[in-house]
Amino acid sequence: MSHPIVLHHFNESPFSEKIRLIFGLKRISWCSVLISRTMPRPELMPMTGGYRRTPVMQIGADIYCDTQRIIRELERRFPTPSLFPGGAEGIGWASAMWTDRSFFQNTVNLVFGSLGARVPQSFIDDREKLRGAKFDVEAMRAGIPQMRDQYRAHLDWIESQLADLGDWLCGERAGLLDINAYMNIWYVRSNLEIADELLEDFSRVREWEQRMRAIGHGTRVEISSTKALELARDSMPQTAEMSDPLDPNGRKVGDLVDITPDDYGKIPVRGRIVASTAQTIAIARHDAAVADVVVHFPRAGFLIKSA
Repeated sequence: MSHPIVLHHFNESPFSEKIRLIFGLKRISWCSVLISRTMPRPELMPMTGGYRRTPVMQIGADIYCDTQRIIRELERRFPTPSLFPGGAEGIGWASAMWTDRSFFQNTVNLVFGSLGARVPQSFIDDREKLRGAKFDVEAMRAGIPQMRDQYRAHLDWIESQLADLGDWLCGERAGLLDINAYMNIWYVRSNLEIADELLEDFSRVREWEQRMRAIGHGTRVEISSTKALELARDSMPQTAEMSDPLDPNGRKVGDLVDITPDDYGKIPVRGRIVASTAQTIAIARHDAAVADVVVHFPRAGFLIKSA
């Protein structure tokens, strides 16, 4: 049975924009479930086991967490056009450690420092719970000069790469490196009127931004979170058992583990290993609201501990 691709996201989410662009690049038809920017998300949590970062992709009763894992599954299911048109697949995957961490943190500080008092207190409270630390908008405001300096440095890297290769960062067509880097340009553009000012000295980045926006989001159909929950409950997970014989900690199918992000949103998800590789791990869970699901995570950026 073929299940629709369902993305649980909100329109303002920069990480969700990555996935939406891949839908556009690969011309994928997908179902959109709009979730709130803040907790609670009562019809999503039973599927993820408590994982609360955005986005989450659902295919029947298989639930994919983190953009790394979502992207890897989309590339497996829809290999054409490839996300690695110029080769260099390893660098393409690894680029997320730049774009999603140092570059993104710089971008977040710039955006929220510039927004200042316009940031709702409810959003601040939610992000403090998510990060386990103070979401200090005033400190971000004070740091704007430094954040502009650092944002400019990131832009200069992109400009230099475009000068070397032409229209795209990773070869003859748009690929994962472009999508990863574009997320932060998109986020500033979506929130700040000074986006043009920040890009003024980077003509190649400005032209590249227009090309990225033109990719679009594929074919999008809205469905309700209730419908998505029903799809999971009425499906069976399709993940085959697979152990990693080279797992450095000797983990195997059936082991009970907790999986937790290593940076923020440190909410452990518990389940029994169904499949694992050097890059991925999937665990089986049961929840009364959704029955049996398999939740998929990447290895990089996540901690796996015996439960």
